[in-house]
Amino acid sequence: MNKFVKSLVGASAAALMFSAMSAATFAQEVTLKLHQFLPPQANVPKLVLDVWADNVEKASDGRIKVDRYPSMQLGGKPPELMDQAIDGVADVVWTVVGYTPGRFPRTEVFELPFMMTDAGAVSRAYWQMFEKHMKDADFKDVHILGTWVHGPGIIHSKEPIREVADLNGVKVRGASRMVTNLFEKFGATSVGMPVPAVPEALSKGVIDATTIPWEVTAALKVPELVKNHTEFSNKALYTVTFVLAMNKAKYESLPDDLKKVIDENSGEEFSVFAGETQAGSDGPSREMAVNAGNNIITLSDEEVEKWREASQPVYDEWIADMKSKDIDGEALIKEAQELIAKYSK
Repeated sequence: MNKFVKSLVGASAAALMFSAMSAATFAQEVTLKLHQFLPPQANVPKLVLDVWADNVEKASDGRIKVDRYPSMQLGGKPPELMDQAIDGVADVVWTVVGYTPGRFPRTEVFELPFMMTDAGAVSRAYWQMFEKHMKDADFKDVHILGTWVHGPGIIHSKEPIREVADLNGVKVRGASRMVTNLFEKFGATSVGMPVPAVPEALSKGVIDATTIPWEVTAALKVPELVKNHTEFSNKALYTVTFVLAMNKAKYESLPDDLKKVIDENSGEEFSVFAGETQAGSDGPSREMAVNAGNNIITLSDEEVEKWREASQPVYDEWIADMKSKDIDGEALIKEAQELIAKYSK
């Protein structure tokens, strides 16, 4: 082989190598760190967050890679997740808004007792009210990708709970500031803690009962720790608001076509999907409690109405609290109720 041919072959090889390196670099243009508090096998990571991440990766032709960090693997505690998104410790976080009570006040309208009906309808209403009232107020420091709620909130307890009076003296984990306030008015001792802490707290007697939706009970093995579960007929005692939030600077740094990928896989329809998917997982987890022979207490409409009437002071106090923040709580309640009714199935 003469010198010219050798030179040509060498140049071709170098060009191919450079092309391959460029393709590899291009193929993984952006990496997003997704951080959340549940184990990867739990329903939300498996059925919602992984779906979102997989869709983003696929729609970007591999230019976006989403690294998933479950169970707080990037450090910190669940109440710190929102600040991790703001500060850039994580690029995307999924969190319970109420882990920082009172910090995002307008979201609490959906957490008021018996406000929730259908998870999909409430999640759609939540997104629409987020865009109108919360985007540039409560959540001005992050880029919100999704807003949703879980299915009907249930009381899971060591002793049966059917009437409001049955909560007197019971140590119960409240899922939000609204639920905590409600139980305190019912004579219970409210104990705040993130969801992952519930199993140990039940097993050690730190709490006698907890409020969580059916879908998460399987991952936390709650039906093995308590034998009573109180459902509220066709109503929901409560629900909790979630957000999928992205670091604002990270989002703004993306090229327009990758922003479009994020946008098209987020927003209102994704929020409804997330809420409906989470609520859709209630049935299988409930069946586990039934198969275990646990006591499922389903209150009648008449019994639920007594609970609803007893919860009215929570509404009154919330409206007064919002007024102190120059927020029209009554108007938010009315708007939320109208939107939920509009979209309920």
